[in-house]
Amino acid sequence: MAESLAQGIVSFFQDKIPEELIVFVISLLPILELRGGIVAAKLLGVNVVTAFIISYVANMLPIPFILLFIRRIFQFLRNKPFFGKVIKKLENRSERKSETIKKYGIWGLLIFVAIPLPGTGGWTGALISALMNMPVRKSTGVIAIGVFIAGVIMTAAMYGLLAPVLSLVGIS
Repeated sequence: MAESLAQGIVSFFQDKIPEELIVFVISLLPILELRGGIVAAKLLGVNVVTAFIISYVANMLPIPFILLFIRRIFQFLRNKPFFGKVIKKLENRSERKSETIKKYGIWGLLIFVAIPLPGTGGWTGALISALMNMPVRKSTGVIAIGVFIAGVIMTAAMYGLLAPVLSLVGIS
């Protein structure tokens, strides 16, 4: 899903704005995050190091704000006609995804954010962390490490960097 969404955004903005800005914006968005940014960067032919740095920075940018303000924002919007249902849906979704974090605490948060699968990542990890009242400083650091690990995995997968590693250990 993230890949096709990223492709659609790339197709729309390509030749209109710089490739690096496309990667930045995609990596900034929920759902797409770093995963979508790396996919977009590969599609646009952005250098691997540049792609990683832009995607990482953009993905991390909203995390402290989510951790610090999301509960207050939810509280403010909860009684508004349209937003009440959306907030309830987000809270329920986060609750369903929080089992690993509940079971393993901060290590569970790291695993949750680091594994680049649909529905995981910095945004959801920050939301779950905030709703579970985890310490902001510790959560920010752990999410930063998790996003970094996810970035390494996605970059290696998209830019073909896994083949040399696999051949070193005898897997073709």
